[in-house]
Amino acid sequence: MSAYDPNNPFAKILRGELPCYKIYEDEKTLAFMDIMPRADGHALVIPKSPSRNVLDIQPDDLAAVMATVQKVARAAVKAFNAEGVTIQQFNESAGGQVVFHTHVHVLPRHSGVALRPHTGEMAGPEILKANAAKLIAALGSS
Repeated sequence: MSAYDPNNPFAKILRGELPCYKIYEDEKTLAFMDIMPRADGHALVIPKSPSRNVLDIQPDDLAAVMATVQKVARAAVKAFNAEGVTIQQFNESAGGQVVFHTHVHVLPRHSGVALRPHTGEMAGPEILKANAAKLIAALGSS
């Protein structure tokens, strides 16, 4: 396994070098909108401490990430009137990981609606901002 790269995009977001549509933050985690959403409301949860993935993350950081995943998942169901939620987490290239900072995908789901393909196409800022506002509102009313 390679060493953690402090210049990965999520590390840059944590340092404020790249923008994001933040929906939740606490002392150990940050949640924000995926800029290439596979479903409306697709969010990411990351630890603030550096780690590549579940293979090297500290157990307390993993616990904090999962607690935030649960908060965001509950908000996503509420905000998007979803019937369920898909939680995804990939590890190393062979496991499908593309950005090498631990992250968990939270995707609101509706019966009969397939996930959009991962094409690399970014959603427009108006869509990301609107979806972030829905999640923030749902998090605030929990």
